[in-house]
Amino acid sequence: MHQALKRIMDIVIAIILTIIFSPIFIIIPILIWLESGPPVLYSHKRIGKDQKTFWLYKFRTMIKDADDVLYKQDKKLLKKFIKDDWKLENDPRITKLGRMLRNLTIDEFPQLYNVFRGEMSIVGPRAYIPREIKAQTERYQQTKTWMKTIFSVKPGITGPWQTSGRNIISFDKRTKMDLNYAKHNNILWDIFIILKTPQAMLSKW
Repeated sequence: MHQALKRIMDIVIAIILTIIFSPIFIIIPILIWLESGPPVLYSHKRIGKDQKTFWLYKFRTMIKDADDVLYKQDKKLLKKFIKDDWKLENDPRITKLGRMLRNLTIDEFPQLYNVFRGEMSIVGPRAYIPREIKAQTERYQQTKTWMKTIFSVKPGITGPWQTSGRNIISFDKRTKMDLNYAKHNNILWDIFIILKTPQAMLSKW
């Protein structure tokens, strides 16, 4: 019953958000194209419910071939990326427009497509990167046993970590929040997180 109700809520909210923000889905791709050309979308493989992988979509906020720059060309940047818990505070690959989109979390809007496809929910744990999980669970050994529970629910566009500090939270603390959500998720908690999300979106602006 809970899953059926959550799915209905996902679809209804996704439709409403798509209608409300429809101008963004027209304007932002044009701005990205003018700044740095195609592609305007970025797709990345993530781990979803029951550990099934899927392609997550975002507006492109980095230079083209940003993953190749990080993993194949700039070893110094990769070392810093891994040392700093798989994030870069001042990532040189981010474009000027991309930084604004990230600060307002507008880059996440294409994930509504993932919601319509049933790969994600509006609210849920973070959609983890496969190679991040492998590396970080070795670094934070206690998190290994949490993954099965975390992956028992769909990842979300927003969630407990996204509304409680985002990138400044370390991997182990982030996964503990996701674990708690997966164990105790309910519609009222989802609604609370949704209402808290706009403030979190504007907090970096």
